Amino acid sequence: MNAQKGFTLIELMIVVAIIGILAAIAIPAYQDYVARSQASEGVSLADGLKTDIADNLQNSKCGTSELGGKYATVTVQDATIAAGATPQCSIKVQYHTGISAKISGKVLGLLVQSNGSITTTGSSVTSTIDTKYVPKAVQ
Repeated sequence: MNAQKGFTLIELMIVVAIIGILAAIAIPAYQDYVARSQASEGVSLADGLKTDIADNLQNSKCGTSELGGKYATVTVQDATIAAGATPQCSIKVQYHTGISAKISGKVLGLLVQSNGSITTTGSSVTSTIDTKYVPKAVQ
């Protein structure tokens, strides 16, 4: 009698089920990774405006700088700094549509201090993005 070679239907169904379970775990994790990487572009663009903001803060103003990237547009919110107040400027990061659905069209508010530090705390711009997508460096 010849021994049969190959896989049974049950064995194939088990393999397909295992692949399905792994995909159910991996796909959401990958989508979060993509959203975090796209969100980091806005913070990188804001970091590029620090020098311009520092120059304007010498004149007690924030200026009206703007930078656009692939995933976001960054705009400095124009304001005059009152005498004796802490020199700081708010930045609005507007994420474009057509990117990760988790950050598409959302806003991130950042605050730039006169020493060049950037944080999400204290900005006059209201953030609508989930904090888990914001880079840890500015939280």
